Amino acid sequence: MTAADRSPATAQHVLHAIDGALARRLAVEAIGTFFLVFTVGTAVHSGSALAPLAIGAALAVMIYAGGHISGGHYNPAVTMAALVRGRIEASVATGYWVAQLAAGVVAALIVRAVTGPAADRSLSPSGHLLAGALTVELPFTFALAYVVLNVATSADHPRNSFYGLAIGGTVAAGAIAVGGISGAAFNPAVVLGGMTMGLFGPVTLLYVIAELVGGALAGLAFRALNPSDR
Repeated sequence: MTAADRSPATAQHVLHAIDGALARRLAVEAIGTFFLVFTVGTAVHSGSALAPLAIGAALAVMIYAGGHISGGHYNPAVTMAALVRGRIEASVATGYWVAQLAAGVVAALIVRAVTGPAADRSLSPSGHLLAGALTVELPFTFALAYVVLNVATSADHPRNSFYGLAIGGTVAAGAIAVGGISGAAFNPAVVLGGMTMGLFGPVTLLYVIAELVGGALAGLAFRALNPSDR
């Protein structure tokens, strides 16, 4: 058999390996996002003042669990940042977004089935309150994505052991700081899941725009500040 005869089989093997690797990455993103949104819903339902810490801890452990496979985004805004930074391709980012949003909705449906709808706590800011909510969602999503890029993708921090704590800590800090203003979503999957659970009203879909812009700006900031890190 010549090299030419073997090449189609080799190409098919490579394509199969690529498809399998992508499927594993998407599965990890779905699992991590599911548990993040599930924790958000149950922690908020509990009414505990420690809810921000629970959410940050859940994100941290899921990042440690799956970061080596998918990067541990669990957030479409972080995926946007990674795309702008040049860490992933657009086709992969699209798959991540579908997996994250679908997992968030599934988690929310389970939380709603267990706890009931949270209509009495539905957050639906309007007017200057909505403007204020959007104003805090954008910079804190930027901060989250910026931290992810610097601690989990930077060549200056290879194989470090603190990236999960840094990322989870950013979410916990943001939730404590501005949770009373916007609900501290910082994540389109959390927004969609929160709407499904009844935590967020329909107007909070506008959060998604602010969050994706924040993620894109974080990617641009990383590129500008780390020109040699591609």
